[in-house]
Amino acid sequence: MAESFVGAERNGLAFQEVCRLIDEAVALGMTDLFLTGGEPFILHDIFSMIHYGLERMHVTVLSNGILLKKKRLHQLEALPHKERLTVQISLDGSSASTHDVYRGVGSWQKAIDAIVCLKSAGFHVRLGTTETPENKQDLAATCELHRQLGIPDEDHIIRPLVRRGFSMNGMGIALPALEPEVTADRHGIYWHPVATDADLLISPKLFPLQDAVEQIKEIRTSMLAVTGGAAGHYRCG
Repeated sequence: MAESFVGAERNGLAFQEVCRLIDEAVALGMTDLFLTGGEPFILHDIFSMIHYGLERMHVTVLSNGILLKKKRLHQLEALPHKERLTVQISLDGSSASTHDVYRGVGSWQKAIDAIVCLKSAGFHVRLGTTETPENKQDLAATCELHRQLGIPDEDHIIRPLVRRGFSMNGMGIALPALEPEVTADRHGIYWHPVATDADLLISPKLFPLQDAVEQIKEIRTSMLAVTGGAAGHYRCG
């Protein structure tokens, strides 16, 4: 599980930094922007970030769904180019008894409420499930639930729990086991968003983004020559 908790030091980027990264990413031919946290919707400028991104790329925002109601939902509805927006909600079980183990009491119902509201408002909704010892036997029921909610199999991503952040359980991973996904926070550019640990840090400099991307390409080329591939998530179905 990510190192995210009330009172945690914010590692996020300022709005102008996000805008520059988006511009440089577009210049490099990138087409997809993912905004994650912690919980992105606690940020006062998250809607400005999404707006700027939507004018240039496809944007996916990863959320637990708890804050997606009333004012914030209306702010989402007011954004341009909503056809380019995906909201990915974390759903770790078919009921509160499995989901709430890691997410907190009451979070399952709030996630379900958010999914229903977003679908009703016409948003593209994707679900992300982390497979844990507690929900391993519940995954089939979770897949059945997403179908009842109108989420197709291709929009339900299931990933293994990894032994990073605050999780003492799960799969131990290192850089060669992960397909690269260029990730930025205020400390620099990382190989993958699974964790912002030192072994996944590519460069402590955010700019120019191209420098870090070239390093990632070189590492990946060497890695593929040795391992033949890297691991990732899988989809329901």
